Amino acid sequence: MEQQRIGSSSQPLEGAGFDPAFIPGLTSPVTGEAEDAKPEETEEEVEEVEETSSEAGDAVEPEESEEAEEPEEEAAPDGPVFEASDRRARFVADHRGVRLTLDDQECEFRWDEVAAVETETPRFGKRYTITVHTPDRRWYPIEIEATARSVFKDWDEQLDAVLDAYFEEEDD
Repeated sequence: MEQQRIGSSSQPLEGAGFDPAFIPGLTSPVTGEAEDAKPEETEEEVEEVEETSSEAGDAVEPEESEEAEEPEEEAAPDGPVFEASDRRARFVADHRGVRLTLDDQECEFRWDEVAAVETETPRFGKRYTITVHTPDRRWYPIEIEATARSVFKDWDEQLDAVLDAYFEEEDD
């Protein structure tokens, strides 16, 4: 007589269908260890810290920490800048590239990472759609709600000026 296992023999599944935060190649599997768990200090490390503090005469001055300052924004050239935003979304195109923001999510593309920028205006409504296409055939659309439909023409002109100034199409 053959023995049978009780329960499933399949491995647990991973991926976006089971974990909405899963991004292949970018996130690693979650470990059982808590994020705020600190490695335990060994007795030798604790003794070294005590020795150095007693040698300094118990008046240990805090070390001046080298603040990791972000490099200051480079001076923006006199070139055109396009910015459109609403309560949730924001699109910026300037000398550095293109930046998309939706709620708390952001992505940034340098001009050499952009294959095309496409705009779309609806026949009705006030949502202006901007789609950034990359050379690896991915696209990133963002919808921005305008205050009025008359703003679409101004936005198209401003974006065209930025694209003419900074975006260089490669000749095939």
